[in-house]
Amino acid sequence: MSRSNPAVLVLLAVLGGAAGWFLEIARVAMGQPVLVPPYTFAVVLGLIGIIIVLYAIPVFRVVRRTATRPVDPFYATRVVLLAKASSVTGALFAGIAAGMLVFLLSRSVVAAVGSVQMAVLTTVGAVVLLAGGLIAEKMCTLPPNDDERQPPHPTTPTTPTRT
Repeated sequence: MSRSNPAVLVLLAVLGGAAGWFLEIARVAMGQPVLVPPYTFAVVLGLIGIIIVLYAIPVFRVVRRTATRPVDPFYATRVVLLAKASSVTGALFAGIAAGMLVFLLSRSVVAAVGSVQMAVLTTVGAVVLLAGGLIAEKMCTLPPNDDERQPPHPTTPTTPTRT
């Protein structure tokens, strides 16, 4: 599995920002109230980002050869997949929350302070999730083998031929 591509994460954040901004415009145009995520959503996003890093610590110890016992390979695979999913989800939610924040701050009518605070908290929580996913993914990366650092051996032995 390849590492998370920064360009893909930025693209997801931009698309999420556009989606969040358009969602708010559509709701206001239909006469509905502005969608403001609750503070518990931001807290949960941040906690998931922290927890995924804690899950990656045993794998990191095995990778750095400081662990006293091995880690189940299925556990390590699940941690890497969860880390990648967390980084993608964090980028998308950070974009959506930032789009909502831009909408609230760009209105001619001053938005309620609570709405702006919740959008800021959600953006911060999503960035913590994104960072936690990227850190956990980095922690689970194997260092290159010694064999990969050496020049490749010839595939066929060179023996003198008789004529």
